[in-house]
Amino acid sequence: MIPHREDQQSSEVPRGQSAQQHQTQLDSTFMLLEENIITFVKNELKKIQKALSSDYPECLESQREDEERLDGEEEEQRRSSREAFLNISLHFLRSMKQEELADRLQSRLITGVCQRELKSNLKERFQCVFEGIAKAGNPTLLNQIYTELYITEGGSAEVNDEHEVRQIETASRKPDRPETTIRQEDLFKASPGRDAPIRAVMTKGVAGIGKTVLTQKFTLDWAEGKANQDIQFIFPFTFRELNVVRENKYSLVELVHHFFPETRDAGICRFDQFPVVFIFDGLDECRLPLDFLNTEILTDVTESTSVDVLLTNLIRGKLLPSARLWITTRPAAANQIPPECVDMVTEVRGFTDQQKEKYFRKRFRDQEQAGTIISHIKTSRSLHIMCHIPVFCWISTTVLEEVLKSREGGELPKTLTEMYIHFLVVQSKVKNVKYDGGADTDPHWSPESRNMMESLGKLAFEQLQKGNLIFYESDLTECGIDIRAASVYSGVFTQVFREERGLYQDKVFCFVHLSVQEFLAALHVHLTFITSGVNLLSEEPTNSRRPKVFRPKPKLTHLYQSAVDQALQSPNGHLDLFLRFLLGPSLQTNQKLLRGLLTETGSSSETNQETVQYMKKKMDEDLSPERSINLFHCLNELNDRSLDGACWSPMAETRSEEVFL
Repeated sequence: MIPHREDQQSSEVPRGQSAQQHQTQLDSTFMLLEENIITFVKNELKKIQKALSSDYPECLESQREDEERLDGEEEEQRRSSREAFLNISLHFLRSMKQEELADRLQSRLITGVCQRELKSNLKERFQCVFEGIAKAGNPTLLNQIYTELYITEGGSAEVNDEHEVRQIETASRKPDRPETTIRQEDLFKASPGRDAPIRAVMTKGVAGIGKTVLTQKFTLDWAEGKANQDIQFIFPFTFRELNVVRENKYSLVELVHHFFPETRDAGICRFDQFPVVFIFDGLDECRLPLDFLNTEILTDVTESTSVDVLLTNLIRGKLLPSARLWITTRPAAANQIPPECVDMVTEVRGFTDQQKEKYFRKRFRDQEQAGTIISHIKTSRSLHIMCHIPVFCWISTTVLEEVLKSREGGELPKTLTEMYIHFLVVQSKVKNVKYDGGADTDPHWSPESRNMMESLGKLAFEQLQKGNLIFYESDLTECGIDIRAASVYSGVFTQVFREERGLYQDKVFCFVHLSVQEFLAALHVHLTFITSGVNLLSEEPTNSRRPKVFRPKPKLTHLYQSAVDQALQSPNGHLDLFLRFLLGPSLQTNQKLLRGLLTETGSSSETNQETVQYMKKKMDEDLSPERSINLFHCLNELNDRSLDGACWSPMAETRSEEVFL
């Protein structure tokens, strides 16, 4: 039986309401709904108009970054509503015969979707950071451990070929004049008094100072919608990745598509229609022949050529002049880019004293332990200075955490050599327990660990002589290291030597920091001299070719004195840190830690005393302040404190705080 119409209507009216009350409420609801829809339509139309009207439009996605974030399901509903409205708008534009506007809107829509996918992928790529070794199942989140770096604006793109530790020591002193600091998110924002737009920024900084992490943080903040939302796309490249494809030919569009397939999938082939930033990290690692004088001019982003020609034309503004560039480099490589191609130079100075403390307190949940480590670092001037470098802070935390956990009333390491030997011992211990099934009480050095260290030391020394910090398969082959063995080394001694893969790229290898490479190189020179009598610094055997049984035991003083002489003759201090690391293992306390790696010690307190006297004699000569300062550091490495509080004649004009670091 079909119900009567009045009965049906009355059943639709909520209980407790009359039909008239229900109708009034319905009218009110629909009036509010109409207002909300009209407001939504007007707001969306304004955004669409803005996206279509300017030369460098904000994409629709960027315009919405300031809106309140909703929960997942609500956010998805809002996005679906907008996409539906965009399709309605496209339909009406085409029905109005506005095909050109409709095509532009569709292009903007595709661009927005591509940006969203790129942000998502970059966020996934950079939200976790490599800091030594990432523990399985417990990745290090960049936002959790990131400590603001001290970045200054100004300076020049000229080369500084001083040893980087010397540059750190210089930077640790108070500046002669006030410096302009800059935050990483403000990199492309013109400072007061600067009218010209900033196209190319060069950021200098010594190895391990935090340049790469800085670029990752800049990119992550953009991907998470926290900063620089006026930028449509950020394309972060590393020269390590570009080195691997240096033999290939690409157009600029093809190169971007190769490294960032989201752009290829979206069919984006024009990058001059919106703000784009290219990041090129690690110019000092570049093995591309960048020739700014003789390279042919290229202006077509779709024309294929070699990668070095692409980069040269992109940097000098011939190719895609609308793009902004950020190039990072160690100071010694800064002059590869002509000064006229760089609009602003910044320098990463690492951590200030306050930032050092902040870093250690972030790394240690136990604040009492953090306080102990901070106090200890402050007692050693040379350790405190090195902690300007974030990587050295990490090495220090790795060592001191382990030493505090296992020591029985012993002293914490105070010199650089002590710190690095402990660092090596910690890694060897991890290998023994993790990979070999050994116990904590087992000897530090197994035959396998010793062989690995010998191979890595040889690689470190030979590549240091060539100025290489990054090694490719050909470099390993030249040093006699099998590529499979290198992969094993990087898997076992990940915190010392690591293997990297770029996007779709071949393997590259490196030590975690230049100072680790210098330490292993010095250890290799030391071991070679003790076992064979060959001084690798002079490349001449100190003994004749007589049978070993008849050879006199080589004297380490010969090695040490020749190393001191070479370091003093180096115009830029490139052997300064190497010399400290070469002398350090002669101490008995350090030899005890190296027992098993050093089968013979070859040194005695008499040898050390001869070396100390030799350096003091050199300090009486007419040396530059920098040379005397480094010899003072070397005396500290040999545990000689006889000059503490004293001042010798060549240093009379130098402030004591600069001498006694």
